Amino acid sequence: MIRLKDVAAHAGVSVTTVSHVVNATRPVASATEARVRESIAALGYRPDSVARALKSNRSRTLGMIVTSAHNPFFAEVIRGVEDRCYQAGYSLILCNSDDIDAKQLSYLETLRDRRIDGLVVMTAENGAGFLEALSALPLPTVMMDAEPQPGWDMTVVNDDSRLGGRLAIEHLLAQGIERIALLTGPRDHARSRERLSGALDALHAAGLGLAEDWQIATQLMLADGHRAAHLLLANPADRPDAIFAFNDLLALGCLRAAQDLGLEVPQQLSIIGYDDIEISAYLSPALTTIRQPIYALGTTAVDQLIARLEGTPFPGQTQLAPRLVERDSVARPGQCLLGHV
Repeated sequence: MIRLKDVAAHAGVSVTTVSHVVNATRPVASATEARVRESIAALGYRPDSVARALKSNRSRTLGMIVTSAHNPFFAEVIRGVEDRCYQAGYSLILCNSDDIDAKQLSYLETLRDRRIDGLVVMTAENGAGFLEALSALPLPTVMMDAEPQPGWDMTVVNDDSRLGGRLAIEHLLAQGIERIALLTGPRDHARSRERLSGALDALHAAGLGLAEDWQIATQLMLADGHRAAHLLLANPADRPDAIFAFNDLLALGCLRAAQDLGLEVPQQLSIIGYDDIEISAYLSPALTTIRQPIYALGTTAVDQLIARLEGTPFPGQTQLAPRLVERDSVARPGQCLLGHV
């Protein structure tokens, strides 16, 4: 095993100088630093990360607990987290919890044992046991898809879902569509509640209500959208003219249900989604949706976490602005569209 003293001998400098270069603890003359780095490369020296962590009480490792990395939305958030970790010289340990309380607790214990410096949590549902364990852990944490928790060493990063819900409904209303159904997320899902609040605000501002059976709670998965759309569209005499799906996966399920029933989108049914995952632009028809800055959610979470580790207090809740992306799945009833993206 190559040690600091081997690098020092090869470079013709002291062990202390090599240590300063490796750990960035003190400025070193540029020519000397270049010589040390050349010796490190020539000898294949790798710092002992365990020893460095023990000495500094920092592992330069972050943990992330997510519902599932297979969901395209989560995958893009994870990419933002991972890229920013790499750029900042941190490693990332990723855990897929499937929103199961026992798995969340087990992964939290594992991450603690791995001596992570901070944690990012992005789950659709958090069990009571997980939240209790998290609150008792002295670990800086950024929560996403969650409510702020006063008194915790944590902050929340998400999109302004209330604004996003309002933008979706206002776009449908601008097309002369008033018979609108909503496919929401779980009733205790923070972002879903905010989207619903924004959607209802826009409907009420237009003097419209929402039929109780035209609001269906789901788990935000493809199959949920397919199943719920079949329920909404089953009666030809009482169908909505549009469906606002609270994520793009639900909207994809709705598109398939419309195809099953022989309904043309958007001529007979408009569909608007939320998130703007990559596949949304390549569907037929291309999906009109509300774009979250998905990648930026991940990078922002890591930026705030590292700043906290460097001594800057967490800010209050951060909300990134969503925006409408008009494509081909929304139109005035009976209108025929030319494709555009």
